[in-house]
Amino acid sequence: MPALPAAFLKRPIAHRALHDGNIKRAENNMAAIEAAIENDYGIEIDVQLSKDGDAMVFHDYSLDRLTKSTGPIAQMGTDALGKLQFKTGEVGVPTLRDVLAKIAGKVPLLIEIKDQDGAMGPNVGALEAAVAAALNGYDGPVALMSFNPHSVAALADLCPSVPRGLTTANWEGSDEQLIPKARREELKAIADYDRVGACFISHQWDDLGAPRVAELKTNGAHILCWTIRTPEAEAKAREVAENITFEGYHA
Repeated sequence: MPALPAAFLKRPIAHRALHDGNIKRAENNMAAIEAAIENDYGIEIDVQLSKDGDAMVFHDYSLDRLTKSTGPIAQMGTDALGKLQFKTGEVGVPTLRDVLAKIAGKVPLLIEIKDQDGAMGPNVGALEAAVAAALNGYDGPVALMSFNPHSVAALADLCPSVPRGLTTANWEGSDEQLIPKARREELKAIADYDRVGACFISHQWDDLGAPRVAELKTNGAHILCWTIRTPEAEAKAREVAENITFEGYHA
């Protein structure tokens, strides 16, 4: 199992890069990435799959919230995505390869692979393969994670030398109710941690007191957390977590 590089524990990690609430610097986009580098923050990004099978740096499954286009990102090709206008005025959803070239090892990069199954099940693989291909030859500090343990297991096969972890939560939010209850219970228990060869979790910050988080920490897991939005929340989270993912202020 590859270890999480120490760089991930030294500086706070900008959630979806150092965006400004999607006013002038859209989340996960180049200006936000450049701002995070300039401020020497680690960077967390999300990846989705284009119609062409490329890993695109974008959080949502739909283009509607952030761009002047509509519809699922998975139904648009890479070239077309590269020409989209964001509501911030920026142009282009970047590929993961573009982002890796921009960061070039200057700061640690935490990549979250968004679930492509729809119910945190085993119907995954194409996005994970695209991420592995983009990372081939990249030598900066990088780690991979996903809410879907099947995705993390696939990454273990595709790029076994890259550290990997699970994005975790209490699975009690309204959006989470779309996932079958039995599956939510498995995910809440972080039951797949050992099976997927994880070395860290990034956990919902206001659930860091969960007994399973304490158990994992005692057994040597690194504990990161998401998403901190105030200095007060940061101070509370750091009672348990070794590092934070933040947005909306400078940590």
